[in-house]
Amino acid sequence: MTKMAGIPFDEVFTAPGDVDARAEILLLSPSILVPCLTYEGHKVWDTLAIAEFLNEIKPKAGLLPAERAARARCRSICGEMHSGFVSLRSALPMNIKASFPGFKIWSKAAADIERIATIWRECLAESGGPWLFGKLSVADAMYAPVVLRFKTYDVRLDSECAAYCERVLEWPALQQWIADAKAEEEEIEELDVEF
Repeated sequence: MTKMAGIPFDEVFTAPGDVDARAEILLLSPSILVPCLTYEGHKVWDTLAIAEFLNEIKPKAGLLPAERAARARCRSICGEMHSGFVSLRSALPMNIKASFPGFKIWSKAAADIERIATIWRECLAESGGPWLFGKLSVADAMYAPVVLRFKTYDVRLDSECAAYCERVLEWPALQQWIADAKAEEEEIEELDVEF
């Protein structure tokens, strides 16, 4: 989202296996949650709070739709992404480095996948695409990790949702995120489990 807003930033990486990581993260983020944005000495954590903050300091970047009803819908689907889809998160943990062709999706995760596909189809139909709200927005950034999960676990989607996923995967900021993740030497043991 900072790239979308056109704000240069430095990323601070903290190794998850480091015994001092918790203390280091606490220094960076008072909630110990990441991401945490520090801007002009002020800390903003929580992805939705960061999105709103960036929209306030760079309103011309268009992170949220200009029209009130679309903006409210954008906030709603971002909130649903932020706090929902627990079964999807549990069954398909984020792992950019992995690939599980033919992965068996259990029913609760399948229900989350169908809800996400419904959101995408409705937003694309209402906006006319190519992004969820016509132009690239916070919503697309919030759903980018879902697209990555769908790719990792070989989730089958209808043609409209699959085409949306391809657009997200072609987004230069996401391509950079993928490249950076693949270059990380740190391995997270929980994500190496055989499913």
